[in-house]
Amino acid sequence: LPLLLKATLLCLASGSYHPFFNGFYYNHIMNDNSDEQDKVDYFSGSKLVVEASKDPVYSYSGANVTLPCRYRYEPDLGPKRKIRIKWSKLRDDYTKEQDVMVAIGKTYMAFGDFKGRAHIHKVSEDSWHEASLVISDVRLKDDGKYRCEVIDGLEDESDAVDLRLQGIVFPYQPPRGQYRLNFHEAERVCQDQGAILANFNQLFQAWSEGLDWCNAGWLADGTVQYPIRLPRKPCGGVHLAPGIRSYGPRHRHLHRFDAFCFSSALKGEVFYLDRLAGMTLEEAKQSCQDAGAEIARVGQLYSAWKFVGLDRCNAGWLADGSVRYPIVTPRANCGPAEPGVRSFGFPSKGRFGVFCYRER
Repeated sequence: LPLLLKATLLCLASGSYHPFFNGFYYNHIMNDNSDEQDKVDYFSGSKLVVEASKDPVYSYSGANVTLPCRYRYEPDLGPKRKIRIKWSKLRDDYTKEQDVMVAIGKTYMAFGDFKGRAHIHKVSEDSWHEASLVISDVRLKDDGKYRCEVIDGLEDESDAVDLRLQGIVFPYQPPRGQYRLNFHEAERVCQDQGAILANFNQLFQAWSEGLDWCNAGWLADGTVQYPIRLPRKPCGGVHLAPGIRSYGPRHRHLHRFDAFCFSSALKGEVFYLDRLAGMTLEEAKQSCQDAGAEIARVGQLYSAWKFVGLDRCNAGWLADGSVRYPIVTPRANCGPAEPGVRSFGFPSKGRFGVFCYRER
């Protein structure tokens, strides 16, 4: 025998080789030592069926959510061996982005950011068996597609479910001005404002709800796009239909644009403080701390405007040094005739009120 083949046979004979994946040893799970009846069951004609939610599941940051998935056998031939349930998070093209968790019987392991936050909802009814994924303390980047995979010996069936966070997309420029951010800087500024870079689906949803913005910004997939409701010459031309204009993928280090950030509903509250003579930025930060809070971030102000209906015709400092105010009901002396979050930019001088954020 060739030397390499001999070495392989010796390794297998020594028992030092174990099937291994994601921290689980599957020498028994894959039924290598199963009895003859188990082997017959593989070819008995019983089909494994997996069914996940066809409708998107909606949630928000900080909540607990269940992604429905269940399985059964057709026909049901009685008790089965221990099956393996595997959940993965997917990219938009349905290729795997990351492992979420694997469960075998009562043993399970969650991975990465899902450690301590994910488990299987183990309830069975009728002929269906539950494989639903429970995610606690939902985070902004949990938004997306998930695959529920059930593995029983040689059978492997799966289905996908879409988790969508209720949120708001807002364009962001740093104090230095327009088109100053490469992709990685755009990621950081969104995180600094209590948000993440928006994905295309989130930007499209915002456009369908009325977002019209003529400055191009980064999205989470590294593309640069912008939403136009009212076609006009500086924004692609008057003859183009309304829609999402795209520059396609850009160089993540060299090219510079603005950012489209995504923030979800809040667990806490945003409130306004003021003094008769107004406050500097440092005084504003201290006032929030004195009230048992912190100065609000831009994403928190947008979320409070959208989900709580915060309406305040008084300008206030935010954590990034900008001065803004939210208007739900447009009125005289409160800016344009449309609802929105108004901005005074990043004043180097001036005294204003402050928007604070406090966890509930």
